[in-house]
Amino acid sequence: MTVIEAIRNRRSTKKFTATPVTRDQVETLLELAVLAPNHRMTAPWRFLVLGPEARAAYGRVLGIRKALKVADPDAAHTLRERTLADTVAAPLMIAVVQVLSPNPEILEEDYAAIWMAIQNMLLGAVALGLATHLRTGAVFGDPAVRQAWGVADGERAVGVILAGEPDGAAEPKVRVPAAERTVWLP
Repeated sequence: MTVIEAIRNRRSTKKFTATPVTRDQVETLLELAVLAPNHRMTAPWRFLVLGPEARAAYGRVLGIRKALKVADPDAAHTLRERTLADTVAAPLMIAVVQVLSPNPEILEEDYAAIWMAIQNMLLGAVALGLATHLRTGAVFGDPAVRQAWGVADGERAVGVILAGEPDGAAEPKVRVPAAERTVWLP
């Protein structure tokens, strides 16, 4: 598979089989992550391979946050339970944490490097025959999640990658063509 094919074939999916992701596959993804461009070679990342307890802590907090948007108490309870169960059942979860630089310029460069590391993992997963789903959001700043994951002061959890063998094919989403967002300057 070429890089172009991996980019064109990458899809976000929320449905995985129960087949475990091997340690070799996880280590390959992590090795690919650290090959991301990083302007000052600061290596601003930490990767957390989340076990059942860390996933459950995240799933509980995520479920509570989602349930706050639901008025019916029974539906909210069901949503909390389903969110927890789905989170714990994921074959693989890797949280990506940024070590924060006090220098604003380096902070921005490092944030960009984090996203390139994430993209390397997503594309590497495609090449390994795995599907992925990237999650981001304010939930990573929740003290319960930070504590369960060991995210220290001076760090921020940027996202979490769920990965596994796909359970069915994800349909591609409609994208705005590059030509509509490109200006060729003289």
